[in-house]
Amino acid sequence: MARPNRSAEIDAALLQAVTAHPHDLVGMVAAQLGLSGARISTQVRELVADGYLLKAGSTRPTYSLGPKRRFQQFYPRANLAEDRVWFSDLLPLLEQLPRNVLDIAHHGVTEMVNNAVDHSDATHVMVRMDLRDGQLGFEVADEGVGIFRKITRALDLPDERLALLELAKGKLTTDPRRHSGEGIFFTSRMFDRFRIASEGLVFDHDHVYDEDLLDDADEAGGTRVAMQIGLGSTRTAKEVIDQFSSGPDDYSFAKTVVPVRLAKIGDENLVSRSQAKRLLQRVDRFRCVVLDFDQVGSIGQAFADEIFRVFANEHPEVELVVVNAVAEVQQMIRRAEVLREEQGGQLPLLK
Repeated sequence: MARPNRSAEIDAALLQAVTAHPHDLVGMVAAQLGLSGARISTQVRELVADGYLLKAGSTRPTYSLGPKRRFQQFYPRANLAEDRVWFSDLLPLLEQLPRNVLDIAHHGVTEMVNNAVDHSDATHVMVRMDLRDGQLGFEVADEGVGIFRKITRALDLPDERLALLELAKGKLTTDPRRHSGEGIFFTSRMFDRFRIASEGLVFDHDHVYDEDLLDDADEAGGTRVAMQIGLGSTRTAKEVIDQFSSGPDDYSFAKTVVPVRLAKIGDENLVSRSQAKRLLQRVDRFRCVVLDFDQVGSIGQAFADEIFRVFANEHPEVELVVVNAVAEVQQMIRRAEVLREEQGGQLPLLK
């Protein structure tokens, strides 16, 4: 990841200083950065033209923040504190936003910066913010160990694409002493659009369609997380977290939604017990597991039996809920359920 020229640094300094220095903005930032007034004035004119700064007067102009905001900074990863990034660098540019959007932004930025600091082994972490046209976006990127590769190694997965399935489940961390594994799961559901790109793979969660997508990308090494939310969103961080708890008085992360199609590698069909075990890895940590069969046209008898008879018998404390299953898939599930019922088990819920 190449280091930036000083334009981004000047932008950040101007936008952060303008509220406290509306009358002496150019001189103050020039002294702060050790640059000429002419260089800073050029940048100010560009920010005014682009709508990031407002200018009043000509002889002795007064400046203020414009309707657009942007920020970019490369931080040394060592000893980087995510709360410093938020409270010192980003919050002063965003304080006028709706409270619910601000809370979601705070959650997402601090979680993703903390992940980069604790897991990437990178030398620098880049944070970018852009606010325009009613949309607030962030990027957090590093040039370290790619997230999908790290998950694949930690869980001994046969293919890096299966790391996306584990991310979709939640409660995933490669450092359980210091992390709960909830950060990416909840952040991806708070924003309208959440995207992780790393070493040729993309994990994409879209709130409009409420689904997790897997795709190929041209992304090089490292990890790049992009998050976007509309300023008109009424979503709150609390309601997203509550959605995956067991009830109003239960604050634990007890429910997950598992996109079954992500258990496939390439064009393979879901037919074997080993594929079912792959899908079920770690789901016994939840009390309710929603198995989403969207875009799954068929499953094999062994695959269904492993989930709906073997696992269900071994983990009666876990409620299995099936959604978006086509008739052919439902038929296979019913066969496994009937056999379990004959053996004295109870039926999971088909929806």
